[in-house]
Amino acid sequence: MAPWNQVYDPMNNIWVSAIIAAIPIIFFILMLTVFKLKGYIAGAYSIIVAALVAILFYKMPVVLVAMSAFYGMVAGIWPVASIVFAAIFLYKITVKTGKFAIIENSISFITSDQRLQVLIVAFSFGAFLEGAAGFGAPVAITAAILVGLGFKPLYAASLCLIANIAGGSFGAMGIPVTVPALLTGLDGLLVGRYTALVIPVLSIVVAFLLIFIIDGMNGIKQTFPAILVSSISFAITQAAVLYFIGAALADIFAAIVSLIALAVFLQFWQPKEIYRINKEKVESKSIKYSLGTIAHAWLPFIFLTIIVTLFNLNFVKNLFIVGRPLEKLVFLLPIPFLNNNVIKLAPIVPEATPYAAVFKLDLFSSTTTAIVITIIFACILFKSSKSLIGETFKETGKELLSPVLTICSVLAFAYICTYSGMSSTLGLAFASTGSIFPLFSPILGWLGVFLTGSVVNSGSLFAPLQSVTASQIGIVPESMVAVNVMGGTMAKMISPQSIAVAAAAVGLAGQESKLFSITIKYSLILLVLIGIISWMLF
Repeated sequence: MAPWNQVYDPMNNIWVSAIIAAIPIIFFILMLTVFKLKGYIAGAYSIIVAALVAILFYKMPVVLVAMSAFYGMVAGIWPVASIVFAAIFLYKITVKTGKFAIIENSISFITSDQRLQVLIVAFSFGAFLEGAAGFGAPVAITAAILVGLGFKPLYAASLCLIANIAGGSFGAMGIPVTVPALLTGLDGLLVGRYTALVIPVLSIVVAFLLIFIIDGMNGIKQTFPAILVSSISFAITQAAVLYFIGAALADIFAAIVSLIALAVFLQFWQPKEIYRINKEKVESKSIKYSLGTIAHAWLPFIFLTIIVTLFNLNFVKNLFIVGRPLEKLVFLLPIPFLNNNVIKLAPIVPEATPYAAVFKLDLFSSTTTAIVITIIFACILFKSSKSLIGETFKETGKELLSPVLTICSVLAFAYICTYSGMSSTLGLAFASTGSIFPLFSPILGWLGVFLTGSVVNSGSLFAPLQSVTASQIGIVPESMVAVNVMGGTMAKMISPQSIAVAAAAVGLAGQESKLFSITIKYSLILLVLIGIISWMLF
């Protein structure tokens, strides 16, 4: 079929067109919040609405709309849903073999105060997993751990989503910064330095916010020294790494330093009142395990960290690119009719550019693969029986059916918005604000992550527009690309994809609307804060 050119202003008025383009997004939010529909039902309805807008207003051919939705669905299965399935399976194996009780005990040995456990697990360990893996694994794993520690599922999921702000800008070895910088031909180190002006300070705010959510101002007063040790050690390390080394190791170094700093500090100081959600469980923490027993229980997660980190190192990733020794182990499957049949136009890109639609099936080098290898390692290490493995597999599959449908439907609707040009319409509308563009710039990143579920994808979508607009109004382009990253990070906690992952991790399939209602207010408040800071600084 003949290529189709994207349309960015179908109503010949960019703001009217933006209102039309926002209809599917507004519809989806209303379905979740006002009508409180299950995630996959809201997603399915949103696919229909997005398709109608694309066909009726953007004149996108029906076959391209259908294939965009199909592409979103398969992208939902791999890598997103596969990561969630593998992460939950690994967690369940540790529970069923009795090893999670030892992990829980080892965390409680550092502190039995559950406010501080959130700083250890969701804030620091979550940032470590984000820096090493990203793509949903950190929230899935840490939320499951918090549930095991006694937190209510909804509580655990929302805390981990909010905590993910601290490391979300630099996940998977810093690619949310490096990919958009590479795409726009900008200095990645300089983009990272601009994020260092805001994100480390925001990390401190997040640490205090987590404690406030759990136990209000009383909790902050009682744990104030520990919050300072955890958050400031994290922020200083993150800022230093961003400034001198780059984004790739910002989360990993910051997480390690904050974990060690807090663990050491808590050997000498504990809050006067130990906060417990489930007070009956305090007695169970008195069991003392040997260091070897504790290390044995933690070994799969240590192994996972090593494997995922190795998989994300540049020299390993480069082995799988075209022209390198392992290129044939990555299957690149063009989406029929869609691949290169949608043409992106100026000002989104400098010149007419075919929009690729190639499904990447990296069975041997993905985060999912790393977790599967860890599962095999854990099953051997813990001497898991075939019946236990089979039972766990069936149980995990049954629990995740609804979340997988949610993830696939959400990405289908998002891909329609992206390939039709609706996302770009919204971007151009905000880019037309001129000198006050820095105030609205974070919204582009926020919208990108809401639609794609990824800060990396948001950068790929809007970083060129951010860079061009910044140059036109006399602002350093790297600063607005950095703002795109930061604004996008504020949407991670409300991205339908992230919500579905978090809900799946704690067994709340079908209750995504409750989780969304909790996190949306924090996302919007922080987005406004990023906008004001951007306007003042740049």
